[in-house]
Amino acid sequence: MNAKEGHPNMPIDSREQQKLIARIRRIKGQVDAIERALTDKGHCADILMLLANVRGGINGLMAEVLEDHIRLHMMSPDRDSTLTSELAEDLIDLVRAYLK
Repeated sequence: MNAKEGHPNMPIDSREQQKLIARIRRIKGQVDAIERALTDKGHCADILMLLANVRGGINGLMAEVLEDHIRLHMMSPDRDSTLTSELAEDLIDLVRAYLK
């Protein structure tokens, strides 16, 4: 049984954790690129693009963590699965739309 099917207080499963860690590493690389651009007195337009990329990466990471949290806590086996699944999917759609 993985974390998504288990107890609501269980941590994210290892596959999901590795995926999130990979996202964080990409974001770190993007932040490093911003630092290099600032140090090298890069063009404002280039720096703004780098910043937008980081913001997109952070928003994507937040969406993944929120989605996992909603699925883990709202879709537990002891709840009415039909109603809970619909509510969870609606909430996930709303959060994803907000974070874009």
